[in-house]
This record gives sequence, C-alpha cells and structure tokens, in this order.
Amino acid sequence: MAGFRPRRGRRSSGDDALIRSLYNEHGRALLAYAARLTGDQAAAEDVLQETLIRAWRNPDALVNGKGSVRGWLLTVARNIVTDRARAKRARPTEVSESPANTPVSRDHSESVVDMVTVMAALDSLSADHRDVLVEVYFRGRSVTEAAEVLGVPPGTVKSRSHYALRALRKEFGGREVALKGVAG
Repeated sequence: MAGFRPRRGRRSSGDDALIRSLYNEHGRALLAYAARLTGDQAAAEDVLQETLIRAWRNPDALVNGKGSVRGWLLTVARNIVTDRARAKRARPTEVSESPANTPVSRDHSESVVDMVTVMAALDSLSADHRDVLVEVYFRGRSVTEAAEVLGVPPGTVKSRSHYALRALRKEFGGREVALKGVAG
C-alpha cells in the first residue's frame, strides 16, 4: 500500500484492489471483532461491509502514515457499532400495525344502544345468572373471587355463567353487541 495514491472523483480499479486487499488481510479480524461487539453474526457482517465502504471512501486515512491500517479499521468498526447502538436507543420501539393495535372509533350513540340492549337482556335472566355475569364480566372478578362474593362454589359460578351466556346468545339472536362500553 505504500505506493498507493488515492484519486479524487471517479473510483479506479486500484481503489477496488485496495478494498480487496484490505478484506483479504484484515477481513477475518474485523469480522471477529465486530461479532464480539454486536453479539450477532449478521450485524457483524454489516459492520464489516460498512467499515470497508468507509475505507473505500477515505483512502487518504489509510496511507497517511499515522498508525496502523488495522487499528484504523478496528476504530471505524467500533464507531459504527457505537453509532448503531445509539441510534437504536434514540428511536422508540416500532410496533406493527395490526387490527388488534388499531383503535376502533365508535360513535357514542352505538355504545348507548349496546348498553340499553345488554341491560334489557340481563333483566330477562334469572337473578342468579345475572349476578354471576355482573361479577365475572362487568366487575372483572375471577371465578374464585365471584364464588366468594356470591357465597357459592366455583363450579356453580361456572355453570351459571355458561347457562347465562347461552341465554344471552339466544336473546340476541346472532346480533353483535359490544360489552366493553357497558362494563364501563
């Protein structure tokens, strides 16, 4: 590399030869170093590639006689890893948009209609069935907690819940009603 003179402007085949030479001489060491820093082989390969691109763009830094070429390459690789880690921490975590993550805007009147419909359907149930549904679905209690509050065994809560929901399905006749707004 002592006879290498970088050109300005368009890259020459000498520049390509320099990068090949750097890769052949320092590539394995750079890859191992980057793998230790990143803990990820694919990321280490990206760091190696970016390091060689920076060497290709800055051939003057390689031949200026200040320190070793490998030292410069290792420093560039470390800086790339540091910059990527900082950039990753600076950005908020990306969340994919899925129907579960997309808020559904509902008109308030729809919630009121649903509430009136559910309340009327609850009134059609027996007191025992209604009490179980209120405890489990509207108050968010577990079967065990609902059983304690109602003073019945957990199996009774499960059974009443099953039959109450079956009666509600029959009452709604296939119509979809949102219970979230009603539980409020």
